[in-house]
Amino acid sequence: MTEASEPELPRGIALAWGVAANPQRGPKREMSVERIVEAAVEIADAEGLGAVSMAAVAAKLGFTPMSLYRYVTAKDDLILLMQEEATGLPSDEVLAGGDWRERLMALYREQVARYMRHPWVLEIAITGSPVTPNSAAWMDASLAALADTPLSHADRLAVLLLVTGAARWTGIVLAGYQRAEREGAMSGDEITVLEDGLFRTLITGDAYPHLREAIDAGVFLDEADPFAFGLERSLDGVAAYIQSVAEGRVVERSPFPVSGDAGIAADKKYREAQKAVRNAEKALRDARKLERQAAREARDRLARQRPEA
Repeated sequence: MTEASEPELPRGIALAWGVAANPQRGPKREMSVERIVEAAVEIADAEGLGAVSMAAVAAKLGFTPMSLYRYVTAKDDLILLMQEEATGLPSDEVLAGGDWRERLMALYREQVARYMRHPWVLEIAITGSPVTPNSAAWMDASLAALADTPLSHADRLAVLLLVTGAARWTGIVLAGYQRAEREGAMSGDEITVLEDGLFRTLITGDAYPHLREAIDAGVFLDEADPFAFGLERSLDGVAAYIQSVAEGRVVERSPFPVSGDAGIAADKKYREAQKAVRNAEKALRDARKLERQAAREARDRLARQRPEA
């Protein structure tokens, strides 16, 4: 296994972390990456993500499109920075306390609220986890909520994805209703009554007996939150799993599809093999660190011994 080299940061990520080189000169002192992102977010909030372009942002700021490229060299980078701005940081209230479940539910509700304020974020294609400061802060907050549980780091990450996935799906649906309210000049309650009426008109008991039974029971008029209910029941499962781990009834997950005594033995061997690999990788890293240190010392000695011209 070769030692991983430090990757070169893409321009957008470097800007998000504040480590990108600033332009040598700009058209006016008022121009900055922050101003550009702020203007782009305002456009997206008012008109949607599709309205955002370098030309539109430049016009809003009173500059030419070419002047923006001194600061943000590509629209994809601008979209990344807009997403980072809209994501923001978890509030102090969310981070304040409670048990792991209360903290995860609070994070879920706050993420949904962010989507409602900036629904265009949901239109940005998912191409991987955004490696940006604010996104990292949300991930860290979720992992911190689970830090005192006996879950492995991999399990904690899986629970994190469960919560963020639920928040995103809830945001997608609620943002759709929010848009329908805005475009149709109808309240949420009016939309609900209209949908219930359509279902009652179109869905018959002969063709869709179970759906019709649910309609007659008033499920589409029920004021309970089905999204929170789904997440709560998922967290019931997580709680049961945590209890199983705490009682030693769950062994570390391995890729071997076996059970019983054979499964326990395979898991034990797998864990031992994983530990041996980690120890070997650490020894290799330490050896390479010593090698680099020795090489630097040798270069320094040669430099000191070299006669000056």
